[in-house]
Amino acid sequence: MNSIKRTILYIEDDPASRSLVERTLSHAGYRVLVAERGLEGIDIARRESPDLILTDINLPDLSGREITTTLRSDARFERTPIVALTAQVYNEHRAMAMAAGVTGYLTKPVDVETLPDRVEFYLGGGKDQIDQETLSEAQTKYTQEIVVRLEEQIRELESSNNALMRLDKMKDTFIQLTAHELRTPLTLVFGYSRLIEDTPPVKAIIQGDENLRVLMKGLQDGIKRMQDIINEILTISRIMTNQIDLSIGPINLGQVAEKVVNNFEDVLRIRPVTIHFDKTAWPGKMRADADLLGLVLTNLVNNAVKYTPDGGDIYLTATADEEQVRISVKDKGIGVAKDEQQRIFERFHTAGDTQLHSTSKIAFRGGGLGLGLAICKGIVEAHGGRIWVESPGFDPQTLPGSEFIVVLPVVAVFKRPTKL
Repeated sequence: MNSIKRTILYIEDDPASRSLVERTLSHAGYRVLVAERGLEGIDIARRESPDLILTDINLPDLSGREITTTLRSDARFERTPIVALTAQVYNEHRAMAMAAGVTGYLTKPVDVETLPDRVEFYLGGGKDQIDQETLSEAQTKYTQEIVVRLEEQIRELESSNNALMRLDKMKDTFIQLTAHELRTPLTLVFGYSRLIEDTPPVKAIIQGDENLRVLMKGLQDGIKRMQDIINEILTISRIMTNQIDLSIGPINLGQVAEKVVNNFEDVLRIRPVTIHFDKTAWPGKMRADADLLGLVLTNLVNNAVKYTPDGGDIYLTATADEEQVRISVKDKGIGVAKDEQQRIFERFHTAGDTQLHSTSKIAFRGGGLGLGLAICKGIVEAHGGRIWVESPGFDPQTLPGSEFIVVLPVVAVFKRPTKL
Protein backbone atom coordinates (compact mmCIF):
# COMPACT_ATOMS: atom_id res chain seq x y z
CA MET A 1 0.00 0.00 0.00
CA ASN A 2 1.26 3.44 -0.91
CA SER A 3 2.21 5.47 2.20
CA ILE A 4 0.38 8.54 0.81
CA LYS A 5 -3.25 8.53 1.95
CA ARG A 6 -5.33 8.52 -1.20
CA THR A 7 -8.89 9.80 -1.50
CA ILE A 8 -11.89 7.71 -2.51
CA LEU A 9 -15.28 9.27 -3.31
CA TYR A 10 -18.26 6.95 -2.86
CA ILE A 11 -21.63 7.99 -4.33
CA GLU A 12 -24.42 5.88 -2.83
CA ASP A 13 -27.95 6.64 -1.63
CA ASP A 14 -28.30 3.54 0.58
CA PRO A 15 -27.03 4.40 4.11
CA ALA A 16 -26.11 0.80 4.98
CA SER A 17 -23.98 0.30 1.85
CA ARG A 18 -22.45 3.74 2.28
CA SER A 19 -21.48 3.03 5.88
CA LEU A 20 -20.06 -0.44 5.11
CA VAL A 21 -17.86 0.74 2.23
CA GLU A 22 -16.74 3.84 4.15
CA ARG A 23 -15.65 1.73 7.15
CA THR A 24 -13.94 -0.87 4.98
CA LEU A 25 -11.89 1.58 2.93
CA SER A 26 -11.10 3.85 5.89
CA HIS A 27 -9.76 0.79 7.75
CA ALA A 28 -7.63 0.00 4.68
CA GLY A 29 -5.99 3.44 4.97
CA TYR A 30 -7.93 5.50 2.45
CA ARG A 31 -9.53 8.89 2.98
CA VAL A 32 -13.18 8.36 2.12
CA LEU A 33 -15.67 11.01 0.99
CA VAL A 34 -19.35 10.13 0.59
CA ALA A 35 -22.28 11.59 -1.32
CA GLU A 36 -25.94 10.55 -1.33
CA ARG A 37 -26.87 11.92 -4.77
CA GLY A 38 -25.25 12.16 -8.16
CA LEU A 39 -25.10 15.94 -8.41
CA GLU A 40 -23.66 16.15 -4.90
CA GLY A 41 -21.02 13.61 -5.89
CA ILE A 42 -20.08 15.58 -9.01
CA ASP A 43 -19.70 18.76 -6.93
CA ILE A 44 -17.48 16.95 -4.40
CA ALA A 45 -15.40 15.41 -7.19
CA ARG A 46 -14.78 18.81 -8.80
CA ARG A 47 -13.88 20.32 -5.45
CA GLU A 48 -11.76 17.50 -3.97
CA SER A 49 -10.28 15.76 -7.08
CA PRO A 50 -10.42 12.22 -5.58
CA ASP A 51 -8.00 9.53 -6.71
CA LEU A 52 -10.84 7.08 -7.39
CA ILE A 53 -14.62 7.33 -7.60
CA LEU A 54 -17.02 4.54 -6.64
CA THR A 55 -20.62 5.02 -7.70
CA ASP A 56 -23.88 3.14 -7.54
CA ILE A 57 -25.80 2.95 -10.81
CA ASN A 58 -29.31 3.61 -9.48
CA LEU A 59 -29.39 6.99 -7.73
CA PRO A 60 -32.26 9.42 -7.03
CA ASP A 61 -31.16 12.05 -9.57
CA LEU A 62 -28.49 10.95 -12.05
CA SER A 63 -27.55 7.37 -12.82
CA GLY A 64 -24.00 6.17 -12.24
CA ARG A 65 -23.59 6.01 -16.01
CA GLU A 66 -24.60 9.66 -16.39
CA ILE A 67 -22.24 10.67 -13.59
CA THR A 68 -19.41 8.90 -15.39
CA THR A 69 -20.21 10.53 -18.74
CA THR A 70 -20.37 13.95 -17.08
CA LEU A 71 -17.05 13.55 -15.29
CA ARG A 72 -15.27 12.08 -18.32
CA SER A 73 -16.13 15.26 -20.26
CA ASP A 74 -13.97 17.17 -17.75
CA ALA A 75 -10.24 17.00 -18.56
CA ARG A 76 -9.46 16.60 -14.86
CA PHE A 77 -11.21 13.20 -14.76
CA GLU A 78 -10.21 11.72 -18.11
CA ARG A 79 -7.87 9.24 -16.40
CA THR A 80 -9.46 9.05 -12.94
CA PRO A 81 -10.63 5.49 -12.14
CA ILE A 82 -14.43 5.47 -11.93
CA VAL A 83 -15.83 2.16 -10.70
CA ALA A 84 -19.46 1.08 -10.60
CA LEU A 85 -20.50 -0.68 -7.38
CA THR A 86 -24.03 -1.88 -7.99
CA ALA A 87 -26.66 -4.55 -7.48
CA GLN A 88 -27.14 -4.78 -11.27
CA VAL A 89 -25.48 -8.09 -12.08
CA TYR A 90 -26.47 -8.72 -15.72
CA ASN A 91 -23.85 -8.55 -18.45
CA GLU A 92 -25.98 -6.01 -20.36
CA HIS A 93 -25.82 -3.60 -17.40
CA ARG A 94 -22.07 -4.12 -17.09
CA ALA A 95 -21.57 -3.45 -20.80
CA MET A 96 -23.61 -0.24 -20.72
CA ALA A 97 -21.60 1.00 -17.73
CA MET A 98 -18.38 0.28 -19.62
CA ALA A 99 -19.81 2.13 -22.63
CA ALA A 100 -20.41 5.15 -20.38
CA GLY A 101 -16.73 5.15 -19.44
CA VAL A 102 -16.37 3.29 -16.14
CA THR A 103 -13.02 1.73 -15.39
CA GLY A 104 -14.42 -1.26 -13.54
CA TYR A 105 -17.65 -2.93 -12.47
CA LEU A 106 -18.19 -4.44 -9.02
CA THR A 107 -21.43 -6.03 -7.85
CA LYS A 108 -23.23 -6.12 -4.52
CA PRO A 109 -23.34 -7.49 -1.91
CA VAL A 110 -20.01 -5.87 -1.15
CA ASP A 111 -17.18 -8.30 -0.47
CA VAL A 112 -15.30 -6.44 2.27
CA GLU A 113 -12.41 -8.92 2.04
CA THR A 114 -11.60 -8.22 -1.60
CA LEU A 115 -12.81 -4.61 -1.97
CA PRO A 116 -9.53 -2.93 -0.86
CA ASP A 117 -7.57 -5.12 -3.28
CA ARG A 118 -9.88 -4.25 -6.16
CA VAL A 119 -9.62 -0.56 -5.34
CA GLU A 120 -5.83 -0.85 -5.30
CA PHE A 121 -5.97 -2.66 -8.65
CA TYR A 122 -7.89 0.21 -10.27
CA LEU A 123 -5.68 2.84 -8.62
CA GLY A 124 -2.68 1.06 -10.05
CA GLY A 125 -3.96 1.46 -13.60
CA GLY A 126 -5.98 -1.74 -13.83
CA LYS A 127 -9.12 -1.80 -15.95
CA ASP A 128 -11.88 -4.32 -16.65
CA GLN A 129 -11.95 -5.60 -20.21
CA ILE A 130 -14.82 -5.98 -22.67
CA ASP A 131 -14.81 -7.11 -26.28
CA GLN A 132 -15.27 -4.48 -28.95
CA GLU A 133 -18.47 -5.91 -30.43
CA THR A 134 -20.24 -5.99 -27.05
CA LEU A 135 -18.97 -2.51 -26.27
CA SER A 136 -20.27 -1.14 -29.59
CA GLU A 137 -23.74 -2.61 -29.00
CA ALA A 138 -23.76 -1.27 -25.45
CA GLN A 139 -22.80 2.22 -26.64
CA THR A 140 -25.82 2.22 -29.00
CA LYS A 141 -28.14 1.11 -26.19
CA TYR A 142 -26.66 3.67 -23.80
CA THR A 143 -27.15 6.46 -26.36
CA GLN A 144 -30.77 5.39 -26.78
CA GLU A 145 -31.22 5.35 -23.01
CA ILE A 146 -29.83 8.90 -22.73
CA VAL A 147 -32.17 10.16 -25.46
CA VAL A 148 -35.24 8.53 -23.85
CA ARG A 149 -34.29 9.82 -20.42
CA LEU A 150 -33.69 13.31 -21.82
CA GLU A 151 -37.12 13.29 -23.48
CA GLU A 152 -38.74 12.21 -20.20
CA GLN A 153 -36.98 14.97 -18.29
CA ILE A 154 -37.95 17.63 -20.86
CA ARG A 155 -41.61 16.54 -20.69
CA GLU A 156 -41.40 16.55 -16.89
CA LEU A 157 -39.92 20.05 -16.90
CA GLU A 158 -42.56 21.30 -19.33
CA SER A 159 -45.31 19.89 -17.13
CA SER A 160 -43.75 21.41 -13.99
CA ASN A 161 -43.25 24.73 -15.75
CA ASN A 162 -46.88 24.84 -16.88
CA ALA A 163 -48.03 24.05 -13.35
CA LEU A 164 -45.78 26.78 -11.94
CA MET A 165 -47.06 29.30 -14.48
CA ARG A 166 -50.66 28.49 -13.51
CA LEU A 167 -49.76 28.76 -9.84
CA ASP A 168 -47.94 32.05 -10.44
CA LYS A 169 -50.97 33.47 -12.26
CA MET A 170 -53.28 32.32 -9.47
CA LYS A 171 -50.98 33.93 -6.91
CA ASP A 172 -50.87 37.25 -8.79
CA THR A 173 -54.67 37.23 -9.10
CA PHE A 174 -55.05 36.39 -5.41
CA ILE A 175 -52.73 39.22 -4.38
CA GLN A 176 -54.60 41.71 -6.56
CA LEU A 177 -58.05 40.62 -5.37
CA THR A 178 -56.95 40.53 -1.73
CA ALA A 179 -55.58 44.07 -1.92
CA HIS A 180 -58.81 45.35 -3.51
CA GLU A 181 -60.94 43.52 -0.93
CA LEU A 182 -58.87 45.00 1.92
CA ARG A 183 -59.00 48.51 0.51
CA THR A 184 -62.82 48.78 0.67
CA PRO A 185 -63.30 48.06 4.41
CA LEU A 186 -60.18 50.05 5.27
CA THR A 187 -61.60 53.08 3.44
CA LEU A 188 -64.74 52.71 5.54
CA VAL A 189 -62.69 52.48 8.75
CA PHE A 190 -60.77 55.60 7.79
CA GLY A 191 -63.95 57.50 6.87
CA TYR A 192 -65.88 56.53 9.98
CA SER A 193 -62.91 57.31 12.24
CA ARG A 194 -62.71 60.81 10.75
CA LEU A 195 -66.45 61.31 11.13
CA ILE A 196 -66.27 60.26 14.78
CA GLU A 197 -63.29 62.53 15.35
CA ASP A 198 -65.13 65.50 13.77
CA THR A 199 -68.40 64.95 15.69
CA PRO A 200 -68.77 68.04 17.96
CA PRO A 201 -69.19 66.13 21.29
CA VAL A 202 -66.25 63.84 20.52
CA LYS A 203 -64.19 66.74 19.18
CA ALA A 204 -64.72 68.64 22.43
CA ILE A 205 -63.64 65.63 24.49
CA ILE A 206 -60.52 65.11 22.34
CA GLN A 207 -59.50 68.76 22.63
CA GLY A 208 -59.69 68.55 26.42
CA ASP A 209 -57.89 65.22 26.81
CA GLU A 210 -54.24 64.87 25.74
CA ASN A 211 -54.28 61.08 26.15
CA LEU A 212 -57.27 60.75 23.84
CA ARG A 213 -55.57 62.94 21.24
CA VAL A 214 -52.57 60.58 21.33
CA LEU A 215 -54.85 57.57 20.93
CA MET A 216 -56.66 59.12 17.95
CA LYS A 217 -53.37 60.00 16.29
CA GLY A 218 -52.18 56.44 16.80
CA LEU A 219 -55.38 55.17 15.16
CA GLN A 220 -54.95 57.49 12.18
CA ASP A 221 -51.28 56.55 11.81
CA GLY A 222 -52.17 52.86 11.87
CA ILE A 223 -54.83 53.30 9.20
CA LYS A 224 -52.39 55.32 7.06
CA ARG A 225 -49.79 52.59 7.39
CA MET A 226 -52.29 49.94 6.27
CA GLN A 227 -53.32 52.11 3.32
CA ASP A 228 -49.68 52.46 2.28
CA ILE A 229 -49.18 48.69 2.45
CA ILE A 230 -52.29 48.01 0.35
CA ASN A 231 -51.24 50.64 -2.18
CA GLU A 232 -47.82 48.96 -2.43
CA ILE A 233 -49.47 45.61 -3.09
CA LEU A 234 -51.80 47.10 -5.72
CA THR A 235 -48.90 48.85 -7.46
CA ILE A 236 -46.75 45.72 -7.58
CA SER A 237 -49.75 43.66 -8.74
CA ARG A 238 -50.23 46.03 -11.67
CA ILE A 239 -46.56 45.74 -12.51
CA MET A 240 -46.64 41.93 -12.21
CA THR A 241 -49.68 41.61 -14.47
CA ASN A 242 -48.41 44.19 -16.98
CA GLN A 243 -51.28 46.54 -16.17
CA ILE A 244 -49.11 49.50 -15.21
CA ASP A 245 -49.88 52.63 -17.22
CA LEU A 246 -47.78 55.78 -17.42
CA SER A 247 -49.15 59.29 -17.60
CA ILE A 248 -46.22 60.74 -19.53
CA GLY A 249 -45.93 64.49 -19.75
CA PRO A 250 -43.47 67.35 -19.24
CA ILE A 251 -42.17 67.42 -15.66
CA ASN A 252 -39.66 69.32 -13.56
CA LEU A 253 -37.65 66.56 -11.92
CA GLY A 254 -36.19 68.97 -9.37
CA GLN A 255 -39.69 69.86 -8.18
CA VAL A 256 -40.64 66.18 -7.96
CA ALA A 257 -37.56 65.46 -5.85
CA GLU A 258 -38.14 68.53 -3.67
CA LYS A 259 -41.67 67.37 -2.87
CA VAL A 260 -40.34 63.94 -1.90
CA VAL A 261 -37.70 65.42 0.41
CA ASN A 262 -40.26 67.72 2.05
CA ASN A 263 -42.50 64.73 2.73
CA PHE A 264 -39.72 63.25 4.87
CA GLU A 265 -39.67 66.16 7.34
CA ASP A 266 -41.77 64.29 9.93
CA VAL A 267 -39.67 61.15 9.47
CA LEU A 268 -36.43 63.07 10.03
CA ARG A 269 -37.74 64.40 13.34
CA ILE A 270 -37.85 60.78 14.51
CA ARG A 271 -34.75 59.57 12.65
CA PRO A 272 -31.90 62.11 12.87
CA VAL A 273 -30.31 61.57 9.47
CA THR A 274 -29.43 64.37 7.06
CA ILE A 275 -30.71 64.44 3.48
CA HIS A 276 -28.47 66.52 1.22
CA PHE A 277 -30.44 67.88 -1.75
CA ASP A 278 -29.94 70.87 -4.03
CA LYS A 279 -32.93 71.47 -6.29
CA THR A 280 -31.03 73.86 -8.55
CA ALA A 281 -28.63 71.09 -9.57
CA TRP A 282 -31.46 68.88 -10.83
CA PRO A 283 -32.64 68.88 -14.47
CA GLY A 284 -35.82 70.86 -14.93
CA LYS A 285 -37.16 69.38 -18.15
CA MET A 286 -37.96 65.82 -19.11
CA ARG A 287 -40.99 63.79 -20.13
CA ALA A 288 -42.10 61.14 -17.66
CA ASP A 289 -44.80 60.22 -15.14
CA ALA A 290 -44.26 62.64 -12.25
CA ASP A 291 -46.31 60.68 -9.70
CA LEU A 292 -44.62 57.36 -10.40
CA LEU A 293 -41.12 58.87 -10.43
CA GLY A 294 -42.03 60.51 -7.13
CA LEU A 295 -42.89 57.04 -5.82
CA VAL A 296 -39.52 55.72 -7.02
CA LEU A 297 -37.65 58.52 -5.22
CA THR A 298 -39.79 58.06 -2.10
CA ASN A 299 -38.99 54.35 -1.94
CA LEU A 300 -35.26 54.91 -2.55
CA VAL A 301 -35.01 57.64 0.10
CA ASN A 302 -37.07 55.57 2.53
CA ASN A 303 -34.73 52.65 1.91
CA ALA A 304 -31.70 54.87 2.53
CA VAL A 305 -33.20 56.21 5.78
CA LYS A 306 -33.99 52.68 6.94
CA TYR A 307 -30.44 51.41 6.46
CA THR A 308 -28.53 54.50 7.60
CA PRO A 309 -27.92 54.80 11.34
CA ASP A 310 -28.80 57.94 13.29
CA GLY A 311 -26.43 60.79 12.49
CA GLY A 312 -25.79 59.48 8.97
CA ASP A 313 -26.02 61.26 5.63
CA ILE A 314 -28.05 60.67 2.47
CA TYR A 315 -27.25 62.41 -0.83
CA LEU A 316 -29.77 62.98 -3.64
CA THR A 317 -28.18 64.09 -6.89
CA ALA A 318 -29.06 64.08 -10.57
CA THR A 319 -27.31 64.90 -13.83
CA ALA A 320 -28.56 64.97 -17.40
CA ASP A 321 -27.40 65.19 -20.98
CA GLU A 322 -29.44 65.40 -24.16
CA GLU A 323 -30.54 61.77 -23.97
CA GLN A 324 -30.44 60.53 -20.37
CA VAL A 325 -31.06 61.54 -16.78
CA ARG A 326 -28.98 59.88 -14.08
CA ILE A 327 -30.39 59.92 -10.53
CA SER A 328 -28.33 58.87 -7.52
CA VAL A 329 -29.49 58.14 -3.97
CA LYS A 330 -26.34 57.56 -1.95
CA ASP A 331 -26.15 56.79 1.76
CA LYS A 332 -23.59 56.20 4.48
CA GLY A 333 -25.37 53.12 5.78
CA ILE A 334 -24.69 49.45 6.34
CA GLY A 335 -24.29 48.64 2.63
CA VAL A 336 -25.55 45.74 0.54
CA ALA A 337 -23.82 42.34 0.35
CA LYS A 338 -22.46 41.48 -3.11
CA ASP A 339 -24.64 38.39 -3.44
CA GLU A 340 -27.75 40.42 -2.54
CA GLN A 341 -27.29 43.22 -5.04
CA GLN A 342 -29.41 41.55 -7.73
CA ARG A 343 -31.96 39.88 -5.44
CA ILE A 344 -32.98 43.03 -3.56
CA PHE A 345 -35.00 44.12 -6.60
CA GLU A 346 -37.12 40.96 -6.50
CA ARG A 347 -40.62 41.30 -5.09
CA PHE A 348 -41.06 40.32 -1.44
CA HIS A 349 -37.30 40.07 -0.97
CA THR A 350 -36.21 41.21 2.49
CA ALA A 351 -32.69 41.44 3.84
CA GLY A 352 -31.83 39.76 7.11
CA ASP A 353 -33.73 37.30 9.29
CA THR A 354 -37.51 37.68 8.89
CA GLN A 355 -37.95 36.31 12.42
CA LEU A 356 -36.30 39.52 13.64
CA HIS A 357 -38.50 41.58 11.34
CA SER A 358 -39.50 45.01 12.67
CA THR A 359 -42.87 46.49 11.77
CA SER A 360 -41.43 50.00 11.52
CA LYS A 361 -40.61 51.25 8.02
CA ILE A 362 -38.48 54.14 9.24
CA ALA A 363 -36.63 52.64 12.23
CA PHE A 364 -32.99 51.73 11.61
CA ARG A 365 -33.07 48.37 9.77
CA GLY A 366 -36.87 48.38 10.10
CA GLY A 367 -39.10 46.07 8.14
CA GLY A 368 -41.50 46.15 5.25
CA LEU A 369 -43.07 43.82 2.68
CA GLY A 370 -40.01 43.80 0.44
CA LEU A 371 -41.88 45.56 -2.36
CA GLY A 372 -40.30 49.02 -2.44
CA LEU A 373 -37.34 48.23 -4.67
CA ALA A 374 -39.38 45.85 -6.84
CA ILE A 375 -41.83 48.71 -7.45
CA CYS A 376 -38.92 51.01 -8.32
CA LYS A 377 -37.60 48.48 -10.83
CA GLY A 378 -41.01 48.06 -12.47
CA ILE A 379 -41.63 51.81 -12.78
CA VAL A 380 -38.11 52.58 -14.03
CA GLU A 381 -38.27 49.81 -16.64
CA ALA A 382 -41.73 51.01 -17.74
CA HIS A 383 -40.04 54.36 -18.50
CA GLY A 384 -37.42 52.55 -20.57
CA GLY A 385 -34.76 53.03 -17.90
CA ARG A 386 -32.49 50.95 -15.65
CA ILE A 387 -31.89 50.75 -11.90
CA TRP A 388 -29.09 49.09 -9.97
CA VAL A 389 -27.15 49.35 -6.72
CA GLU A 390 -23.43 49.78 -6.12
CA SER A 391 -21.96 48.95 -2.73
CA PRO A 392 -18.62 47.64 -1.42
CA GLY A 393 -20.58 45.14 0.68
CA PHE A 394 -22.50 44.74 3.91
CA ASP A 395 -20.91 45.84 7.20
CA PRO A 396 -22.91 47.34 10.10
CA GLN A 397 -19.67 48.39 11.81
CA THR A 398 -17.69 50.21 9.11
CA LEU A 399 -20.82 51.46 7.25
CA PRO A 400 -19.56 51.20 3.64
CA GLY A 401 -22.80 52.68 2.32
CA SER A 402 -24.59 52.07 -0.94
CA GLU A 403 -25.64 54.02 -4.01
CA PHE A 404 -28.85 53.36 -5.92
CA ILE A 405 -28.62 54.60 -9.49
CA VAL A 406 -31.51 55.23 -11.86
CA VAL A 407 -30.90 56.02 -15.52
CA LEU A 408 -33.91 57.27 -17.50
CA PRO A 409 -34.40 58.59 -21.02
CA VAL A 410 -35.08 62.34 -21.10
CA VAL A 411 -38.16 61.53 -23.17
CA ALA A 412 -39.74 58.41 -21.70
CA VAL A 413 -41.43 55.89 -23.98
CA PHE A 414 -43.60 53.35 -22.20
CA LYS A 415 -42.20 49.82 -22.12
CA ARG A 416 -43.65 46.76 -20.45
CA PRO A 417 -41.44 45.95 -17.44
CA THR A 418 -39.83 42.54 -17.18
CA LYS A 419 -41.40 39.92 -14.92
CA LEU A 420 -40.35 40.67 -11.34
